Amino acid sequence: MSKSLIQPRTDLGSGFPTLLRKEIMRFWKVGFQTVAAPVLTALLYLLIFAHVLEDRVQIYGTIPYTAFLIPGLMMMSMLQNAFANPSSSLIQSRITGNLVFVLLPPISHREFFAAYLIAAILRGLAVGLCIWAVSLPFVDLPPQNLLWILAFAMLSCGIMGALGIIAGLWSEKFDQLAAFQNFLIMPATFLSGVFYSIHSLPPFWQAVSHYNPIFYTIDGFRYGFFGVSDVSPWTSLAVVTGVFVVLCAYTMRLLAAGYKLRS
Repeated sequence: MSKSLIQPRTDLGSGFPTLLRKEIMRFWKVGFQTVAAPVLTALLYLLIFAHVLEDRVQIYGTIPYTAFLIPGLMMMSMLQNAFANPSSSLIQSRITGNLVFVLLPPISHREFFAAYLIAAILRGLAVGLCIWAVSLPFVDLPPQNLLWILAFAMLSCGIMGALGIIAGLWSEKFDQLAAFQNFLIMPATFLSGVFYSIHSLPPFWQAVSHYNPIFYTIDGFRYGFFGVSDVSPWTSLAVVTGVFVVLCAYTMRLLAAGYKLRS
């Protein structure tokens, strides 16, 4: 195989639409597991934390804790599922030996990347939308700025989609992928302000939180609902966009070199 990731495009056209459809249908056909299960988990978080802290905690002075919690749970679930989609797909294809059938069609590394990334974003958005829908009986949460919500949702899912591709390329066994999730994705997500405002932390931990890019995804996403945030939404947008661009460029470089795909 040449240095390029896959075979160059020919007169037969591109395999991009087929690969994209494959990745979308891969999670959609088992939606009870890939969409409904994360929604149920988020709902359990909501019921437990809202029951315990609703009357004890108010954020930004006027926002009830349940309302504050919902965007955090939405973003946490979107991030985790956007990461899971390409990472699990790639490692399963490698272990079962059918990755070669993904590499054979006339498709460039950019199209390969775009198919996995778009599917990851769509799965993340589907989970987030469902969580928002099931939370409506608990609290009325109309978005104040839909454009901010969509921008942070898509960029954040894009970040995790790119990370998922990197993890899927790097991992050769399921336990390596689990280590990536358990020691990187999970801590960064839980320590990013899903359940609290960073202003409730001591100064040292507030400063540490600012080095966590996931914090900016959640804080900017909340701004779209409430119009207030821990940091400027423009700062959050700049950080999230920068991380997204860097990860996309690095992932496409790996794909173009055929990293762990040509062996």
